[in-house]
Amino acid sequence: MSWLVVLLVFLLAAFKTEKPKKYMKVSVIIPAFNEEETVANVIKVVKKVKYVDEVIVVNDGSTDRTESEAKSAGAIVINHEVNRGKGEALTTGYKKSDSDIIAFIDADIHNLTSKKVDAMIRPILEGKTDITKTKFARESGRVTELTAKPLLNFFFPEISFEQPLSGQFAAKRAALKKIDFEKDYGVDVGIVIDADVLGISVEEVDIGEIEHDMSPLSDLNLMANEVVRTIIDRANKYGRVVMIDEIGYFIRMSIVGLSLIILGLFAIFFVKPIPLAVGVIVSIVGLIIAICYIIKVIIKSVVIYRKAPTGNLIKSFIKVHFPLIISVIILILMISTFIGAATFEEGTISIEPSSRNLIIFADDSNNTISVRGPYTVDSAIENETDVIRMPSDSLQTLGMNYGDTLVVNGVPYVINDTRNGEGDILRLPIDAKNTLNLEDGDVLQDSRLSQIFEGTVVHHIFNKGNVSLDESYIISPKGGNSYSYSIYLDNESIANSTAIFGDNSTYAVALNQEEIGTIDYQNASFTNNTQSFYYDGHVIEIKFENSTVNSIKHITNINQGFFINLNL
Repeated sequence: MSWLVVLLVFLLAAFKTEKPKKYMKVSVIIPAFNEEETVANVIKVVKKVKYVDEVIVVNDGSTDRTESEAKSAGAIVINHEVNRGKGEALTTGYKKSDSDIIAFIDADIHNLTSKKVDAMIRPILEGKTDITKTKFARESGRVTELTAKPLLNFFFPEISFEQPLSGQFAAKRAALKKIDFEKDYGVDVGIVIDADVLGISVEEVDIGEIEHDMSPLSDLNLMANEVVRTIIDRANKYGRVVMIDEIGYFIRMSIVGLSLIILGLFAIFFVKPIPLAVGVIVSIVGLIIAICYIIKVIIKSVVIYRKAPTGNLIKSFIKVHFPLIISVIILILMISTFIGAATFEEGTISIEPSSRNLIIFADDSNNTISVRGPYTVDSAIENETDVIRMPSDSLQTLGMNYGDTLVVNGVPYVINDTRNGEGDILRLPIDAKNTLNLEDGDVLQDSRLSQIFEGTVVHHIFNKGNVSLDESYIISPKGGNSYSYSIYLDNESIANSTAIFGDNSTYAVALNQEEIGTIDYQNASFTNNTQSFYYDGHVIEIKFENSTVNSIKHITNINQGFFINLNL
């Protein structure tokens, strides 16, 4: 028997700890105005739903037998002496009831069934939502399609119900306490908007086909006016007019600024006919406009968000701000592309975005900032076997001038200007292309030039009258100790340059191709920072200073040729 006692104790404990389901009282409110033909049938259908505790008909100033029909069908009837409107009728019934769940059903439905009523109320009983509103197939819907939906889409874009003015809905009393009931036909859309903004959960349930009495055009006109007024009032109340109007303007101007930045960057990197300065100015103007209006957008959005009730406002914010968000994303992607294409070499930042190639098979099978390159390799002009034609931008990168000599694999080539209309064409003799492993049609980014044309250059840095001065250097991307130096002839400055000197090296100075002296660079310093050379009554001075500017010019040492050669 002891085991029976233990079992009984466990059963009693389980019974006591099981949490009983809370009973929820349900009321149905039926507003009615001259609905003697249908109100009784609606009441009878509602009363067939077992969990409905009471049916309240609000007789809104009817002049027919609506009151008597409702009473005979078993409903509680509350009378308005005069017609006050649907919203007032719903408010009267809602306040009269003390139920936990309240459903509102029109009195003029011809084909109402208990199944449709249950579909409206059950999601709330099961705790799935706080409010249900119905959608159904019907012949009319002109106010919804022509008035309610366009305005809701403009001011409350997050509300996307198929039938925001369905008229039949149910709600928890706790939810209804937070909502302001309109006095007229705006009550339906007002409840939907309030619930949305306040974050009250609303579920749209399909109850099938509904047969309503067709409203005359005059009633539809009145209904449309009241619906419009309600939506506009709510839009003002919840700051949506400001959000659409003022914030909308700020967003549009922000997008203009961002677009100008993108336009300027695009012009800088991809549209060669547009001067660099124009692209930079456009980008700067766009940056100023974008920063100014984005700040305004943020400030105004924060103010509106703090004033408005919490809830689904964030959804509208996302939709309203969506164009701005997309523009920012595009700009970020564009800038990240440029950053990914940036290289830092020898004190120079080079940004060279390169695009992907789209291939469609036709068959079955010395400026601080500048825009340079890319360059396309092409064949040399006929009979120019010892001439390389280079764009001016590429010469700046290589530290060269027109008329300089570039030695490629021991063969000297004179550097000449490009022809008209060939601003980015590199024309090389066939021997030079073979040595440099280039072919016609190759596209070279500016940052690759120092690697491709790594060789000795005889650079003309001064030419006046019977006096000319050449410096010789090797193009190389490798770093080193950079110095700037000034050259004086008979105490008159004739040239300035910057280059890299290799440690523990000796450099030769020549006059008319004859060596007149050497310069020693040992232990990362010159023997004397001012070097003087005398020849045939002339004085040549070279003054060296440390430089923070890196260079790709590596001065040729005494074993490679003359450092400088002065021709008199």
